[in-house]
Amino acid sequence: MGLSEERIMFGYCTAAEGQKFQQEAIKFDKVIRELGPSPLKNKDDAPTKKAKA
Repeated sequence: MGLSEERIMFGYCTAAEGQKFQQEAIKFDKVIRELGPSPLKNKDDAPTKKAKA
């Protein structure tokens, strides 16, 4: 698909672990910001781009 391993994260926490979720989200946000813009952002075949009519 064109994404590196660093741009994908899987984690597990229960509904009672809000603080753990927050900490993991902050860490992942830092990683993504350091990597820069998504390589899919401006590709013609990006799934978020609407087809021309």
